[in-house]
Amino acid sequence: MSLIIQKFGGTSVSNSDSLKTVAKRITECKDAGNEVVVVVSAMGSSTDELIELASELSNEPSPREMDMLLSAGERITMSLLAIHLNNLGYECFSLTGSQAGIITSSRHGMAEIEEITGERVKEGIEKGKIVIVAGFQGVNKETREITTLGRGGSDATAVALAASLKADRCEIYTDVDGVYSADPRIIKEAKLIDEITYDEMLEMASSGARVLMSRSVEFGRRYNVPIIVKSTFTNNKGTIVKEKTMEEAIVRGVTHNDKETKFTLFGVPDQPGIAGKVFSPLSEGGIIVDMIVQNVSKDSKTDISFTAPSDQKEEVMKILTELSKELDAEGADSDIEIGRVSIIGAGMKAESGVASKMFSILGKNKINIGMISTSPIRISCVIPKDDMTKAIEALHQEFISK
Repeated sequence: MSLIIQKFGGTSVSNSDSLKTVAKRITECKDAGNEVVVVVSAMGSSTDELIELASELSNEPSPREMDMLLSAGERITMSLLAIHLNNLGYECFSLTGSQAGIITSSRHGMAEIEEITGERVKEGIEKGKIVIVAGFQGVNKETREITTLGRGGSDATAVALAASLKADRCEIYTDVDGVYSADPRIIKEAKLIDEITYDEMLEMASSGARVLMSRSVEFGRRYNVPIIVKSTFTNNKGTIVKEKTMEEAIVRGVTHNDKETKFTLFGVPDQPGIAGKVFSPLSEGGIIVDMIVQNVSKDSKTDISFTAPSDQKEEVMKILTELSKELDAEGADSDIEIGRVSIIGAGMKAESGVASKMFSILGKNKINIGMISTSPIRISCVIPKDDMTKAIEALHQEFISK
């Protein structure tokens, strides 16, 4: 008997018909002789709707109350799904994150999972019941407050539960067939990837592939939990994310992110420790900094540029404005008309000339490169947002379609 964790995202549980389809997936797994624990997201766009309601009542709603509000979405889904499964004759019960023993840090809105006790989950498994757990939420031991996990929280809940319960695998169900070599909405020739390593998937997730969030991949890699990404609505095998694959392609995929902004702090004094003074308050403010470039010093002054999510633009500019005054810099600016395109593949580690080939392809297509970032299995370039589709098409054609 295998223990399977199944996670269903918002598009998979958007209405009663979708919930019935999800229930069919769950009961098929249970009828096959498996023990099943289910993690659910809020229904459809209900989280966004709750955020919008809160913004109509306050410009700066309390982080504590926002967590109380947003955690309700998953509780609605888990209850409805449990009601339906019980009605079908399957013994089932639902648990909130706190009831499931998901212990988190105290930071509201972006809490991190620190521990999963899972006592009530284990009790349900031992009794042969289907246990449904609300994703995206937990509780802090010291404050005893409900917390939410932020972006990718339900995926993280599912894989962390799988690790804690020593499950055989974690199945992430969504509205696509798995992980593709590029966004299939843009590249019609995009290929479904059968197998991908944790490292490759982590780079793809961090570089804009939205099918699986990086936090869940990190849990999978750390605890060696096999993750399968598949569609709720089709009978496909999906994509398996694991430690090693049979074949290491030179380039596994082309990803993009058009929801980033480039920020620049001008005329910063070029002296030891200045980078720490710039990025420490950004880190304390919860800003997710990605690519960083410091220009060559001139007259003991330098410019520091970096990228961060566009939805954090206001917070970033507020911090940079204060830093500019504090450091006697020459000002700060932002550029929202940029995007990031990346190529990812474990095979690049043993293959020379991949970077130069990427730069040449972009150059031939008259696409200007503003920033470059690399790792052993990833090369990313910041380019004008208007050139994004052209860049993805050219890179996919050269590295994958050929």
